[in-house]
Parts: sequence; C-alpha cells; structure tokens
Amino acid sequence: MKKSFFKTVLIAAVVVMSFMTSCVSQKKILYLQKEQMSDSITSIEYLNKRSFDYQVQPGDNLYIRVSSLDKAFSEFFNNSNSNSLSAGGSSGNSSGNAAIYLNGFTVSDEGTIDFPYAGKIYVKDLTIEEIQQKIQTIIGEYQKETIVYVKLGVFNLTILGEVARPGQYQVYQSDINLFQAIALAGNATDFANKKNIRIVHQTTEGSQIVRVNLNDADILENPEYYLKPNDIIYVEPLGIKRYGFTSMPYGTIFSAASLLITVITFLMTINRL
Repeated sequence: MKKSFFKTVLIAAVVVMSFMTSCVSQKKILYLQKEQMSDSITSIEYLNKRSFDYQVQPGDNLYIRVSSLDKAFSEFFNNSNSNSLSAGGSSGNSSGNAAIYLNGFTVSDEGTIDFPYAGKIYVKDLTIEEIQQKIQTIIGEYQKETIVYVKLGVFNLTILGEVARPGQYQVYQSDINLFQAIALAGNATDFANKKNIRIVHQTTEGSQIVRVNLNDADILENPEYYLKPNDIIYVEPLGIKRYGFTSMPYGTIFSAASLLITVITFLMTINRL
C-alpha cells in the first residue's frame, strides 16, 4: 500500500511541475542581460564601429542625383532619373514604394544600370561609395565641377517567427540594427527564443545563416548587430510553446496544488485505516 501511495504522490508532483515549467521565465524574456555593471559604475560602453560595406546586387534600387553649377546639365540627369524605368525593367525589384522604383535605377539581372550619357554601368558587387566614385568619374568627362550622390533607394528586411507583426519591411535609411528591426515588427513575443535569433544574409554566392543572442549585452559589440539590405530575420519559438501558456498560469497552478494536497491527505487517511 505504501509503495502505491508514494507512486501516486510522485505522479501528482510531476503533473504540478509540468505546469510550473511551462511558464516563460524572466531570464528568457529580458534583452541585454549580463551587463558588466557594478554599484560604482552607472554606464558601460560597447564598441562596435559601423562600416556600411554592402555590395549592390541585382534587384537593388539606387537613387542617383547629379548636382552641377550648370543648372541645365544637372536638371537633365535628375529629370531623366525621375522618369526612368531603368535596367530594362528587371523583375528583381522588391521595393514596396512605387515612387522610389520609378525615380531610381534598378540593377538588372546582369548587374548594370542604364545611366544617361554613360549607357550601361556595371555596379554589381560594388559598394555605394564605389558606385558613386565610378559615376562621378564618368560624369566628370562631360562636365567639370559636378557632384554625384548615390544612395540605396530602399532597405528591405523580412522578419519572421515569434514577433507581433511578421512580414516584409522597407526602411528608408542607410542602416538599421537588430533591435530597430524587431521593433518594426512589434517586438518579440513571450515565446521568442531570444538566445537563438537567425539572420539570413544574401551574399554574392548565395545565402549565409548566422545566429545571435539578444539576451546577452555583448550583442552590442557583435558585427551582426547591424543588418544588411535584404536580410531575413527569423525569431524561433521556445520549446515550451507547445504547452500554450503566454503568461504565468497562477490559477491553474494553485488549483493543481490544492488538488495535490487533497489527494495526499485522502491517501494518507486511507493509509492509516
């Protein structure tokens, strides 16, 4: 009888523990843990020099503007830019903003843009600075004292998994970091495994997957902290999601504990008889 009694108690305890372990702990939810702080230190600096060395790929959209003392000369380029469906209408464009697409130069599948006067210019695998210098040299052959400005027309990101609003996002700035990207998607859910965020980079030879830990403050010094155009961010779920609890189920735990106490009391009473 005693053996059966302890077996029953053990099973009941396991049931209660299963409820307890299905809750998401603060350690799994909080960002930027392990800060090297002390009572005498109120701030800490994480060094991570930003270097924007993204190499342009087919389908990217470039905004190019020419400024010159010769007003007619600069207006010719800029008006051409405003009315251009460049690069033969490459299907690789991923911009959700029609104005940016129509007013920019889309890199063709062959890696070129079709620029006034110069014709086709090969820009694939070049950085924005290299493209700017290349066009500046070409334009300088036609008109001195001109300045060429080149920017990425749009910065595409795809954010999937355990975030409030997964989807594709367009960012109209030169760079963006991981926290800014996740904020765009409405922040990570309680089920997000912040210790294992996957980032898929598009490379010249295919794709590259890297993993980062947003729970660790050292992410601020990680080169992957800053994203690249066309990155895919996947926030995978925690294993406990299968239990279906989004917060601490206090009512369920107390009910289970009360039931366990009742069962133990009942069995102990029977055992004495």
